Order: sequence, then C-alpha cells, then structure tokens
Amino acid sequence: MSGLAEDTRWMDATDQAALVASGEVTPSELLEAAIERIEQSNPALNAVVIEWFDHARSVAADPHLPGGPFRGVPFLLKDLYTSFAGQTLSNGNAALKAAGKIDTADTTLVSRFKAAGLVIAGRTNSPEMGSLPTTQPLAWGATRNPWALDRTPGGSSGGAAAAVAVGMVPFANASDGGGSIRIPASCCGLVGLKPSQGRITVGPRRSEVGLGVELGVSRTVRDTARLLDAVRGPGVGDIVIAPAPQRPYVEELRVEPGRLRIGLLDIHPRGGFLHQDCVSAVRAAASMLAGLGHHVEPAWPSPLADTTLQQKFMALWATQMAMAARGFGAIVGREMTAADIEPVNWELIERAKHVTAVDYAVAQEAVYAFRRALQQWWADGWDLLLTPTVAEPPPALTEFENDPGRPTAPMRRGGEFAAFTPPFNMSGQPAISLPLHRNADGLPIGVQLAAAYGREDILIRVAAQLESAHPWAAQRPVIA
Repeated sequence: MSGLAEDTRWMDATDQAALVASGEVTPSELLEAAIERIEQSNPALNAVVIEWFDHARSVAADPHLPGGPFRGVPFLLKDLYTSFAGQTLSNGNAALKAAGKIDTADTTLVSRFKAAGLVIAGRTNSPEMGSLPTTQPLAWGATRNPWALDRTPGGSSGGAAAAVAVGMVPFANASDGGGSIRIPASCCGLVGLKPSQGRITVGPRRSEVGLGVELGVSRTVRDTARLLDAVRGPGVGDIVIAPAPQRPYVEELRVEPGRLRIGLLDIHPRGGFLHQDCVSAVRAAASMLAGLGHHVEPAWPSPLADTTLQQKFMALWATQMAMAARGFGAIVGREMTAADIEPVNWELIERAKHVTAVDYAVAQEAVYAFRRALQQWWADGWDLLLTPTVAEPPPALTEFENDPGRPTAPMRRGGEFAAFTPPFNMSGQPAISLPLHRNADGLPIGVQLAAAYGREDILIRVAAQLESAHPWAAQRPVIA
C-alpha cells in the first residue's frame, strides 16, 4: 500500500479536508488512496458493491469541485434510496440490480453531499429494502464484520459501517428506519447518530413522516457534527421540520454540557434477552458519565415496556415495504412477484395487502400516542436516556439467513437483536450509538444515548465529552 493510503487510512474526514485545504494533497490523491484501500480490503468484507471510480476521478480532478467543508474527501453512498444522477441504485434487490436503471436526478441529500465537496466513489451494501439489522442481501451477498469475519456488521447500513471501520473512507452515508445507523455503528465500533425526524430532508420522493432518517457513520464525533451541519435542514415541501439549532453543531463540541440528569436502562424493558456483555457496557458507560459529573440513576420511560411495541412498529414497517415493492415494480416495468423479493420481505408485503385503511390508521394512531407518551419522560425533566444499543454482541451471519420454510425467521431474529433502537424511530427523537466498550472477544459493544426531540446538540456535547475522556480512535480491527 502506498504511503499516502497508509498515512490517511485512520485520519478522520476533518483532518483529510484540512490536508486538501492547505494544499498538502489534492482531492485526486486522496481519492486514489481511498480506492487503494477499498481494493485491498473489500474482497474480504464485501462492503462496497457498486463502484464508480472513474466518475469519482473526474469529479476529484475538476477545478470547480465545490469548496464545501469536506472538499476532496472520499465518500460512499448507501445502496438504499439515495438516487445519484448518472448512476445505478439497487436497494439490495436482485431485480433492480439486473435492471441497471440509471438515475436521472439526485435526492436532495445527495446534492448536499456534493455541495459539501465530498467525492463519492460508489455504494455500500444494504439488505434488500433495508429491512433487517444485518447486511446480507441475496443480490450482493453478505458483508462481513471487520472485527470478526463470521459476524454481522449490523444493518441496514452494514456496508457503510464495515467500510469506515476498516479505514476505506473516513465516514459514509447511512440511514436509519429502526436502528440502521446505530446498530452497525455498535457492531463495527463507530459513532452513529440518528437525527431527529425532520432534521434532514428525505425529499424529493420520500416523506419525513416515515420512520427513516439519513446521515452517516463515522469514527469521530466531530465528523458527525460537521456532516450534520453540512446537510441539515428541510427541503421543498417537507411536512415535518425539526426546530433549527441555536448554533452550528460543530460548536457544540466545545460546549460543556453541565450536570445532566440521565436515566439508566440496563434491563430489557419488555422482558426479553439481554446479553451480559451489553449490560456491562451500559453500566460502564453510566460510571463514565457519573465520573464526568452527571447525575445517573436507574430510570426509564414506562412506554418502553409496552409489549405491543413491535406489533405497532411492524404494522407501519410492512406497509412501507409494500409501498417500496410497488416503486420497484415501476422501475422494472412490471409488478414485483415472490420471485423478485426475498422471502423475509415478501411475507411482510403479502401481510400488508390485508391491512385495510382503517387498520393502518389505527396503527398510526397508536404510534402517535406512543410518541407523546415516550417524549413526556424528557419533558418531565430528564436530559438523556442511556441504554444498550443492541441486545447482544454481533451475531453470526448464519443466524439471519433466508429460509423459505420459515420466511419470517430473520425478521424475528432481528427483533431480538435490535430491541432498543426502534422506539426512537417511532418517537422521532435523536439517538446516538458510541463505541465505548469491547467484550472479552474484542468485539465492539455500543451504548445508546437518546435525547428529547430536536436536541442533537446535547447528544453531541456529551458524546464529545465521552470521546475526550475515554478515546476510542486507536481501537481498530485486526483485519486492517
């Protein structure tokens, strides 16, 4: 590997952008270093599934490359709903992969990534429709965790997380409809912020009233804050718009959070399985926070104990998947069938066909009620809730494989694993996973902090405080 590829491998995006701004390196040189790392590490990981290196080379060499905060920094898009003019998008689906349709326009977010000066070199792997907390679509094959190749990197942004964790790029686009930023961040030892609903537009084709939000995964809190600053804000026609921050998020890195009131959730609130490694991780994080002067005590919102929570979430999730399948059909020019969709997703799409308008409205009403009840806990005086990010260390990839005889088995397994993240998609609140723990096998175990709606500022302040007191940047997978 060349000297520059090695020298910049573990450099965050902020430092890489500074190299370009100072004239020490060119965008083209940074890109070639990233391509070299991708070509070295990707065969083992299968994190990057669509490459457009030649296009990226032309962008990097363009003297009119936008002079945004990340000018010249290499970047990767998730292969899920992020349309990029002139390139293909499969959404993890074999039929769309085969169709090879070229997008004619950028999503609003992709246009903001470009305006920030990022040089986008390809797409990272995602499960079909982003439906599982693992990344092993039939269309592209499994992405493997850099920390243990037989384990899941999480999902649905597992390709993005694996690519960043192994140092291909300093950060990458990720999205989160039920934990899909936070789960892979936990599995791969990264920072993963799920923004508030309506913080970043998902236009022009998707709606902010859905469960999904977008941003990225990174290795440092400052990269996350700067990326959020670069892309936040509504788009034309948005109907959910988060309150504007008081100042740029990057300035929150230097703001002392004061003494916060933090609730600790170190049990499974609905009586499910919680691995001792995750209990140890969240209790260690509680001690860290207490040592920094915060008030931490066992306390959590009672709505999290609602045993119908998964049923409410899945009513919306299945309907959104059915709508996605309809959109896929419009792209390929025919109605999608069971032969076109993975069994785990087709089963839910079929169920959605039997959901009436009244059924959907009832589910939506239940989610609205849950949203108000959950947010009340923060309105009653709590600043943050500390929880495990996931219920266990990264499981083996074999535990999520499609089984036509038991089509919903991967989804059920995913529900056990991703027990702590979906509530904050339903409530619209921001939450962040931080890489503060490793188990005895060396696997990353993330912890989650959730704030009141619109309060990413508090999350960034506390995350920066924890990163300074308990640095994680030197922790790298041995495969690298």
